[in-house]
Amino acid sequence: MVYKAFVTPDAYARWIPPRGYTAQIEEMDVRQGGRYRMSFTAFATGQAHHFGGEYLEVVANKRLVMTDRFDDPNLTGEMITSVELTPAGNRTEVHIVQEGIPDLIPLDDCYLGWQDSLMFLALMVEGHASH
Repeated sequence: MVYKAFVTPDAYARWIPPRGYTAQIEEMDVRQGGRYRMSFTAFATGQAHHFGGEYLEVVANKRLVMTDRFDDPNLTGEMITSVELTPAGNRTEVHIVQEGIPDLIPLDDCYLGWQDSLMFLALMVEGHASH
């Protein structure tokens, strides 16, 4: 169920945006070499942040590795996000590593954003309403 939440556009859009944002999935071709495009829109300002990338590695129910590039010219470079899913009894452990975070994005914001997102993921897969 956790893997499906990462690879199903409607589910992904429900849990991935951190608190205060919504997500719009424009493209999601989850396969090695496949591409994705999406945006996060802030509730408070209505400002959208568009980004996308490529799936470098896809191992069903185990591992996803993807690139991230922002449309904003101030957020240069390419991030790489790796997601490891490990069965742990009746749960799934999720381990995420992000590399190449643009200098203008505070690391604490990334960490806190992922904490929000993973909380929403847990609520969704456990059958509770997400944000």
